[in-house]
Amino acid sequence: MMMDAIVKPTAGPGLELRKVEKPTPGPGEVLIKIHKTAICGTDVHIYDWNDWSKQHIKPPMTIGHEYVGEIAELGANVTGYTIGQRVTGEGHITCGRCRNCRSGNIQWCKDTNSVGVDRNGAFAEYLCIPATNVIAIDPSLDENVVAMFDAVGNATHTALMYNLVGEDVLITGAGPIGIIAVAIAKFAGAKSVTITDINDIRLDLAKKMGADKVVNTMTQDLHATMKELGIQEGFDVGLEMSGAGPALNQMLTVMRNGGKISLLGLGNAPINVDMNLIIGKGLTLQGIYGRKLDNWYQMSAMVKGGLDLTPAITHHFHYTEFEKGFEAMHSGKSGKVILDWTK
Repeated sequence: MMMDAIVKPTAGPGLELRKVEKPTPGPGEVLIKIHKTAICGTDVHIYDWNDWSKQHIKPPMTIGHEYVGEIAELGANVTGYTIGQRVTGEGHITCGRCRNCRSGNIQWCKDTNSVGVDRNGAFAEYLCIPATNVIAIDPSLDENVVAMFDAVGNATHTALMYNLVGEDVLITGAGPIGIIAVAIAKFAGAKSVTITDINDIRLDLAKKMGADKVVNTMTQDLHATMKELGIQEGFDVGLEMSGAGPALNQMLTVMRNGGKISLLGLGNAPINVDMNLIIGKGLTLQGIYGRKLDNWYQMSAMVKGGLDLTPAITHHFHYTEFEKGFEAMHSGKSGKVILDWTK
């Protein structure tokens, strides 16, 4: 049986909607009928065929890893799930044998196989993944929000790495994950959240997500904003989401002594930093990759508890209009873009 899928057809820019073989779940696997998907920055990189894509993607393959759907079929020996159950899935399929996997730190598995990168992804009518990666979703949750839970998980992992209660938080980079982190940090009890970027449209989105201060570093002075907030010694916690050298280096200068930084943003090239500043201030820098399994529980619980992530979603398209979705992402004038597979 054939199905529609958005495919990276060849080693070059662009994507294609084409018919591909519908997957069949093997032992221990689950077939998911896709309802909604969200476009990720990784998908944009694959569309553009940048250097990272050239190193990791092997066309032809179906892309996409942010989704929500329902179980359509259970492979042999799968228990604990039912046909029609609302689900999403952890996109990093790990070995289960290495030291990190056995200690619960699957985000650091050295043999990770990623949905939509190393194997066929979720931009299709059906997706097949191991049952161990399936995440059951409360039917009361908005499917548009759940569709982007993969990205929300990254933001949750980054923001909740440190205790935020009563802290002044600086976020650098107002991309979709950065603006989602704004809402999470406020929900988690931050005293103030400031976010920097050079894109006023995305800074406006961050304001809608609850940022106390938004700073365009091309036209505004971050130190003046700190003074307005009464921050004297520096920010307590930093969330680096941009992958940009100037943003990280500015963050280092405005952290208080003993401050803590979570690093999620990936740079296009190596970034030079002042090690003497890091050491002299006694800063803690923690690299963040993917999600911890507990982050799936945390984000579901926060949304149930009133965390509103809907302002981060700016565009909706039918999957046959995926080109419009990528155009919105390329424009820099979007938050999260949702593709609908139910119509």
